[in-house]
Amino acid sequence: MMKTIVVSAALAAFASLAASSAFAQPTLYVGSYGGSTQDAFEKSIIPAFEKAHDVKIVYVPGNSTDTLAKLQAQKDKEELNVVLLDDGPMYQAVQFGFCDKLADAPVYHDLYPLAHLSDKAVALGVVATGLAYNADAFKKAGLPPPDSWKALTDKRFNQKIAVPPISNTYGLQTLLMFARLNGGSESNIAPGFTALIKNVAPNVLAWEPSPGKMTELFQDGDVTLAVWGSGRVQTLEQTGFPIRFVYPKEGAMALMTAACPVVQNKEAQLSQQFVQYLLTPEIQTVLAQTQAWGPVNTKTKLAPNVAATVPYGKDEIAKLLPTNWDIVNAKRADWTNEWNRQVER
Repeated sequence: MMKTIVVSAALAAFASLAASSAFAQPTLYVGSYGGSTQDAFEKSIIPAFEKAHDVKIVYVPGNSTDTLAKLQAQKDKEELNVVLLDDGPMYQAVQFGFCDKLADAPVYHDLYPLAHLSDKAVALGVVATGLAYNADAFKKAGLPPPDSWKALTDKRFNQKIAVPPISNTYGLQTLLMFARLNGGSESNIAPGFTALIKNVAPNVLAWEPSPGKMTELFQDGDVTLAVWGSGRVQTLEQTGFPIRFVYPKEGAMALMTAACPVVQNKEAQLSQQFVQYLLTPEIQTVLAQTQAWGPVNTKTKLAPNVAATVPYGKDEIAKLLPTNWDIVNAKRADWTNEWNRQVER
């Protein structure tokens, strides 16, 4: 009799445990950028989604290279559910089969065309790659604000320019722009290398990838002109430093932050819903306010003071130049070797 009671109690306990497990709160693991992006997500974006969907979100910080490496290391047993990457690495993630197909939803019909990276990845926001300059230094020297990529070749800025290296998207896009300005393209990169080696490199003091060190170069007066992103410039300008961003007359290049739901996903539906949530006008506004990411949802309405800090609206978005990442990713290793041999000497 006692044995029967013990067995019955054990079965009841097991059933109770199974029932509680069946109704356990699901968890989403989101791989995305650290720093201010993590702060914005954890304070202003994630809580509302968690409450609406009764889900726990674990934020896994890392730059695009780190997150892509996690996907590669965890292949066939992915732990991340949703990832945010720069557009270049995102194209690689799609190519490598890490991204699931996006489920159709009304919000996708409200996006600018450039946001539709593929049927498996979507841009969440866009910044521009252009020129940054110290307005006070230019004024003191009696120089007009730069309005062209060709300002980087002006000998008056000898050893006063900073350009990120090719390992950084800003540097890569500088190479692409000089290729285009000289009759080339992603498919014909040689004119870009020739222009950088002969006309730009002699003026460059530092090939600087770090945003922090780029900031120091400007603040210390070591450089007065640089290639940088609109979001980075906005962050420094908010400190009161007289840096300004320029959309060159030949065009600024688009650099996008993208998202995708990960394949073999235990929370596939929630992952799809989270990506869709990030594209809503409300969250697009938060991303513009906190990250200086230009909205990709056409229905997003920004206050004038915020709109002035990001690529915003149909006309400005249309002026941004795209990157053919399919070609770039296939050629980038070769270009990096040539850059290291010829450009940064």
